[in-house]
Amino acid sequence: MRIVFIRHGRTQSNVHHLLDTAFPGAELDEVGLAQAAGLPESVVDEPIEVVLTSDITRARQTAEPLARSRGVPLLLRPGLREIAAGEWEMSDDWVGYIGVLTSWATDLSVRMPGGEDGFSFFDRFDAAIAEAATYDCAAVVSHGGALRTWLVARGGVAIPDDWILRNTDTAVVEGTPGDWRLLRWGYHTL
Repeated sequence: MRIVFIRHGRTQSNVHHLLDTAFPGAELDEVGLAQAAGLPESVVDEPIEVVLTSDITRARQTAEPLARSRGVPLLLRPGLREIAAGEWEMSDDWVGYIGVLTSWATDLSVRMPGGEDGFSFFDRFDAAIAEAATYDCAAVVSHGGALRTWLVARGGVAIPDDWILRNTDTAVVEGTPGDWRLLRWGYHTL
C-alpha cells in the first residue's frame, strides 16, 4: 500500500505563526486556495484512489480539488485532525507545544495542557491510516504537527529537525499498518 500525505494549504494563522489547532479552524487564504488548486498537478503521477482528510476547514478545502479532479471519494476523518494545542491555542509561542510532541518519542503519557496525550493522538491517527491502507494508493490531507509526529514515529526513518513540510508539500510511505517505510519527505527522497 502507498499513502501520499499532504499538508494543508496556507492560512492567515500560518502567516502569523499561530497555533490554530481547534475545529473548525481557519479557512485557506488566497495563497492557500491557489496551492490547493495546484495540488492535483503536483501529484499527477500518483495513482490515488481515495482522499482522506481531516475535517478541519483548511484540510478539507485543500483536499477538495484533488478528489474532484480524480473523481475519487473524499472522506472526512476527525482522526486526522491536528494535535490540539489545548491551553496554547492561538498562541504564537510554540516552545511548549513542540516540547510535548518531542517528548512523545519516549513517553506517550505526556499530555498537552488542556489537550490530548500521545496515546490518544496515535490511536486516532493510526485508525485513520489503517482505513487509508485498505486502498492500493490513498492521499491523506492533514496538518504539520500531526504529520511530522506520525511520520517520524511510524515511517522507519529518522528525519532531520530542519526538514519541514511546507503548505501542500507531500510525504510518501509504503507498507502496511505497523510496517511503514517513508520514501519521500517534501523534496527529499529517502
